[in-house]
Amino acid sequence: MSDIKGLSVEMLGGTGLNISAAHRFGTDAFLLADFAAPRHKDRVIDLCSGCGIVAVVMKLRFQPKHITAVEIEPEGTELTNMTVQNNRLQDFDAVCADLREWKAEREADVITCNPPYFAESAGYRSQTAATARHELLCSIGDVCRAAKRSLKLGGKLCICNRPERLCDIMCAMRESGIEPKRVRFVSKNADTPPWLVLVEGRKGGKAFLTVEKQFYTTNPDGSFSDELKRVYL
Repeated sequence: MSDIKGLSVEMLGGTGLNISAAHRFGTDAFLLADFAAPRHKDRVIDLCSGCGIVAVVMKLRFQPKHITAVEIEPEGTELTNMTVQNNRLQDFDAVCADLREWKAEREADVITCNPPYFAESAGYRSQTAATARHELLCSIGDVCRAAKRSLKLGGKLCICNRPERLCDIMCAMRESGIEPKRVRFVSKNADTPPWLVLVEGRKGGKAFLTVEKQFYTTNPDGSFSDELKRVYL
């Protein structure tokens, strides 16, 4: 019997995802998995994986060749391993490691990361999920350097974050030799400012940036948009 606080299971279609009080997920995880959209032949790494939500969604929707979920907190890795074992997911590894030191044994085609959104000194610090929300254990620069070590040339790094961190993301990518290539903003509707930005960079890519059409999560009547329904399992 696990002693993980708040342990429960969220159903994603017919797959049960193990979560806890400290390792939960939101809409941004589904948006990032959809934005990354790995191919069947891709080897994928999910950094700052938490309970493994982004990695699991990519596995179920896109069936890439192999996925590695990397998380620094043992509880998150335990949750992911429980999900993998209970659902008999194949070609899926969960690794407990510090991304600032870790390097993949085989280079990846795609790396995803839903990193801490807030700088260490910014905003209210949750007592149960501080490392997931604040840059206590890694920064955006650390994420990009980790991606540089484990991405193959031409491989892509996909990150989601708050729009106010966009400049930080792009500067960190370029400093690590990962060229920002694609950006998409997410808003509730046409009358509200973006609450999320999705950024794709290519290792060794040439300078050219595409800004995609806005993603709206709701219809005028407040119901989920068709596009949001599409990304949910």
